[in-house]
Amino acid sequence: MSKHITPAEAASLIPDGATVSVSSSSGLGCPDLMLKAIGERFDATGHPRDLTTLHPIAAGDMSGIKGIDHIARKGLLKKIIGGSYPSGPSTSEPPLIWQMIGNDEVAAYNIPSGVLFDMHREAAAKRPGVLTKIGLDTFVDPSRQGCAMNASAAAEPVVKKMEFEGEDWLYFKAIVPQVAIIRATTADERGNLTYEHEGATLGGLDQALAARNNGGIVIAQVKRITKSGSLKPHDVRVPGMLVDYVVVDPDQKQTTLTDYDPAISGEIFRPLDSFRVPEFNIHKVIARRVAQELQGGSCVNLGFGISANVPRILLEEGLHGSVTWVIEQGAVGGVPLLDFAFGCASNADAFMPSPYQFTYFQGAGFDASLLSFLEIDRSGSVNVSKLSFRPHVTAGAGGFVDITARAKKIVFSGMFNAGAKLSMADCKLVIEKEGKLKKLVNEVEHVTFSGRRAVEQGQDITYVTERCVMKLTPEGVMLTEIAPGVDLQAHILDQSEFPLIISDTLKVMDAVLFHEAPIGLTLPQKPMRSLEGASHV
Repeated sequence: MSKHITPAEAASLIPDGATVSVSSSSGLGCPDLMLKAIGERFDATGHPRDLTTLHPIAAGDMSGIKGIDHIARKGLLKKIIGGSYPSGPSTSEPPLIWQMIGNDEVAAYNIPSGVLFDMHREAAAKRPGVLTKIGLDTFVDPSRQGCAMNASAAAEPVVKKMEFEGEDWLYFKAIVPQVAIIRATTADERGNLTYEHEGATLGGLDQALAARNNGGIVIAQVKRITKSGSLKPHDVRVPGMLVDYVVVDPDQKQTTLTDYDPAISGEIFRPLDSFRVPEFNIHKVIARRVAQELQGGSCVNLGFGISANVPRILLEEGLHGSVTWVIEQGAVGGVPLLDFAFGCASNADAFMPSPYQFTYFQGAGFDASLLSFLEIDRSGSVNVSKLSFRPHVTAGAGGFVDITARAKKIVFSGMFNAGAKLSMADCKLVIEKEGKLKKLVNEVEHVTFSGRRAVEQGQDITYVTERCVMKLTPEGVMLTEIAPGVDLQAHILDQSEFPLIISDTLKVMDAVLFHEAPIGLTLPQKPMRSLEGASHV
């Protein structure tokens, strides 16, 4: 018997007060039609009310896929727990969910994405919760904000700090969803799900297990339904035994602003010369310098922002394939995409389920991470999760905390300050006018990455900007390189709120970085792996 029902029928199954887990990553894999149906039911009937919704990665993107904004209604939402939240264009009204959070109309939490997936896994196995060091000494830590994004959330903590075998840990109680809403490409009549047009499988399986094992229901939104027995067993990512109902949206987008691109789902490979390389500008200079930190044969994580251009730098330098890129949505290898398609990759080697990709990150199985910063402080801590001058709240940290907690090497990149007028001439940086907003501050507004823990753990931390390179040392942030054409005192030391340590071997950044032609990049080869230094715990 077919499990196919209409979106309205599916929405009617969600009771007041339910906990609902939604699988998505911005526009990627977003069950948008289902969320719309829930919002429409509430507008028409006032139900369901007082929902708690779980979003390991944001649902919706404000660029054609509303996602969570479909249900951002006072009375409909009581509590929202997200790894991240939709990003709204800075020139328009902020997303409705941002407004609700900022107005304290819904208790809102920002839990690291990987930890949220772990909470689902623990709920599925009927274990009490997650014991982890992910988030210690960051905004996740109860000694700081404890994941709370507003006063309503602060009044009802979701994380405790506790001692276990002589060490400090964070404890997150497992949260049991009564409903899981996931998305795939195809369902057969028995509810078996395949993902052939998706850019990632995300965490649908784990979310379905958490609901089904605890007596809840699983609703899958798909593009099409096919006959039972017509799907290949190896292609099924969520078996029909876990799926109760299927909703069809033949118009579901593959990801933000993309109806369907077979290279994103790994069905074809694009020619390498079809990928756009970055235009020559200040951001490209920074991305080039970040690329100089890499080793051939490495597995490297990428975050949104300037660092997302580094794969295109390697492509332009004839080094594509020398590094394997890994992103939190699950793609391994290939060419990570930019802008609104970030989170997808073309020509990927594989797609890991997102929860397992986070296990890889949390345990530091990868070699390096390339990430952005909004602020850096005197301890080397980084903020990417909150700035008070932005309307209401930011989009949250996503997997940033999971990724950075134990990473062996992290390269943070960004502009030295905000709003500076810059140009380049004769392979030198020209600072025509300084920015008004300093980004090297005495204390960051929100600790997304703890410099103190990084020093304790011996992590290799580098900060790359257009005018200098800095390293985190036990004594503080040390200036190691300066751009050609830059005045040390006026352009760097005077533009930082805290004193920088100047390296005894301070050198000038390579002049070729500031010239339009390729830089002749070469990457030293990563040493072969051995068991020396391996953990035996």
